[in-house]
Amino acid sequence: QVQLVESGGGLVQPGGSLRLSCAASGFTFSSYYMSWVRRAPGKGPEWVSSISPGGGITRYADSVKGRFTISRDDAKNTMYLQTNSLKPEDTALYYCVRGDGKLGYRGQGTQVTVSS
Repeated sequence: QVQLVESGGGLVQPGGSLRLSCAASGFTFSSYYMSWVRRAPGKGPEWVSSISPGGGITRYADSVKGRFTISRDDAKNTMYLQTNSLKPEDTALYYCVRGDGKLGYRGQGTQVTVSS
């Protein structure tokens, strides 16, 4: 069955960085678009970024453009999100989604908290 397991979250000060990972299994990872979505306390899901099969096409929400970088390693069935220059408003549960957008199989998420 499809499994997506996120890791790498934590507590970081404003301006800090984290590298999030999403380990996939149960499907042909290299054939699918993959996405990162986040949900802040009291808010709905917000699409963050997507990457095409092979990694040749990437897209970002305006709120993270220039600060976050999405990538994938198809040999390891893993997707990454490098988050830099983190802001308090980036605090959220980050989860990966199979597909291009907010809808699809998703993992349980990893919490990112940006606070001094």
